[in-house]
Amino acid sequence: MHSNCRHNDMEIHFEKEYLSELYYTAKTTDKKHRFQPTIVKRYIRTIDIMESVQSTEDLYRFNSLNYEVLSGDLKGFESVRVGDKYRIVFRSEKIVSNTVLTICNIIDLTNHYK
Repeated sequence: MHSNCRHNDMEIHFEKEYLSELYYTAKTTDKKHRFQPTIVKRYIRTIDIMESVQSTEDLYRFNSLNYEVLSGDLKGFESVRVGDKYRIVFRSEKIVSNTVLTICNIIDLTNHYK
């Protein structure tokens, strides 16, 4: 959890430990979740952007993120892109005046486009 959020910016929660480790240390002890350094850098940069905006609607301004509300099996989730093959899947909810994002997963996108 990020405790030094400025008021009205989005608050980021990580559902899994490896997601938090990747963000704070740029590496993870979880051997199942190893990513190329360029992907880790983009992941960190993307989380920084997500944290800096005031609402999920603001994510539409960043074309490279390709922000979308998901449907089908992932109904209730949203996603932003991290490079060509990965995306961050998350849930958002409004709590009083703050939006809280829960980062759920990084999903390999290759199957998504087959």
